[in-house]
Amino acid sequence: MAYNRLPSSGHNSPSPPQSPLRSPTRLRHGGRSKAARFTPGQPPRTLAQRLAGALLAALLRRQGIFLFAPLLYISGMLFYMGTVSFDVVPVIKHRRAPGSVYRSPQIYAKLRPEMDSGNSSTDAMLTIWKHPKGGEWRPCINKSSGGLPESNGYIYVEANGGLNQQRTSICNAVAVAGYLNATLVIPNFHYHSIWRDPSKFKDIYDEDYFVSTLKNDVRIVDQIPEYIMERFDHNMSNVYNFRIKAWSPIQYYKDTVLPKLLEEKIIRISPFANRLSFDAPPTVQRLRCLANYEALRFSDPVLTMGETLVSRMKERSANNSGKYVSVHLRFEEDMVAFSCCIFDGGDKEKNDMDAARERGWKGKFTKRGRVIRPGAIRLNGKCPLTPLEVGLMLRGMGFDKSTSIYLASGKIYDAERNMDPLLEMFPLLQTKDMLASPEELAPFKNYSSRMAAIDYTVCLHSEVFVTTQGGNFPHFLLGHRRHLYGGHSQTIRPDKRKLALLFDNPNIGWKSFRRHMLNMRAHSDSKGIELKRPNDSIYSFPCPDCMCHVNESEDSRSSSAT
Repeated sequence: MAYNRLPSSGHNSPSPPQSPLRSPTRLRHGGRSKAARFTPGQPPRTLAQRLAGALLAALLRRQGIFLFAPLLYISGMLFYMGTVSFDVVPVIKHRRAPGSVYRSPQIYAKLRPEMDSGNSSTDAMLTIWKHPKGGEWRPCINKSSGGLPESNGYIYVEANGGLNQQRTSICNAVAVAGYLNATLVIPNFHYHSIWRDPSKFKDIYDEDYFVSTLKNDVRIVDQIPEYIMERFDHNMSNVYNFRIKAWSPIQYYKDTVLPKLLEEKIIRISPFANRLSFDAPPTVQRLRCLANYEALRFSDPVLTMGETLVSRMKERSANNSGKYVSVHLRFEEDMVAFSCCIFDGGDKEKNDMDAARERGWKGKFTKRGRVIRPGAIRLNGKCPLTPLEVGLMLRGMGFDKSTSIYLASGKIYDAERNMDPLLEMFPLLQTKDMLASPEELAPFKNYSSRMAAIDYTVCLHSEVFVTTQGGNFPHFLLGHRRHLYGGHSQTIRPDKRKLALLFDNPNIGWKSFRRHMLNMRAHSDSKGIELKRPNDSIYSFPCPDCMCHVNESEDSRSSSAT
């Protein structure tokens, strides 16, 4: 009969017979086997050894005791060593990954003495680029000269976001309207809860110049005719609105939007930013280029203020032949809060950031199940660079105290504390508020987009532009500077993942740090001239859609002609 190994309904199943007891022959003859007898030359066993042997023999009779063997072993070791008290629980410290903590102030304190010792061997302003301005590319955007056929209807778009996101909307709207042979109504700007700028198109851009530059390519009007608005009770919300998917191909507009346009004679697209794919046919790209690089010019007040600051920066950079470096610094309160990074501001910083997140993005960061890992964000290069880190990076790249810096930024978070190190490293640093009087800035002060347009102008004409956080502002400047400077961007784009590791290395010395920074600068230079790939932004990579390559034969002919 087989034995059931599992108990069943209250009855005990038969157990297999017990194993026979061990033979006691080994314990005969005075309790010691022949193998265990002392041999000549062996010292007699001590009392402790005999007790241990007896204990082990007893344990071997009960094989189940081996389940507790590891615990007994550890307890015995601790008792024998006598170094750990049994009433204390050891604390296991988790070592954070290199680069996951903000330690830049300590690195600055370590590197500053050697940084200020004047051991820089080269002047970065003289040796910054291998590719000089006026390189191998030149602007070449063809304009139409003939008249336009009868319009298919009116397109009304609502541009959202800040200055340069709206700029994307404007250029894409021009391209769509031209492709569909439609009349474009001057884009309307949404009021954004973050930017809080009620400015209209004509407050930021020269509207008349915009219309006249595009007159042979796209019809543009500032308002919709009365007879059309009467059909909709003069209410734009009654006009059919297309909710278009982001990065839609131009073919979608032809297949889906155009039939409705022909039927209604007016359509609305809201929101419109980033609603057109960058991979488009040449006819669409040409209109984008024309709108961005030629038709969009800042309004006279904005342009005049910007050019005035450019002139003042050049005057203050006389020691460098009028050359200056512009830095786009994103360390405003909303940017620091949105990044979810932790710096060195302690409880005050935490309270400020929690309040800013709730104010700007109510509930977004406290959503149930959301886990925020500041260390991982920093390691991934997503934390905004602090003013101190920007200063360290530029000094490592060879820019010394005599370098003139223009700082393009909003209101820096905790500016009094955070700006001090940058000003120590670059005492010639300037901002809008330092270059212009309060009276001069008064017409722009409460309009974030107009202030950003002034910064854009000063950065556009700098010798070097440094971007620290990404976004639409540096992406547009990257392409605009390429368009202006013969295809070369003259822009420093740091590797923030690598910077996170370097700023967290307590053993790094100035020579090693400087070598890493010079390599990073050289990488930016080598990436200065880049051709647009299919899904790249035409606003960052104008070659070859908006520019033509200059060959040597053309250069020789033009030089001989002069």
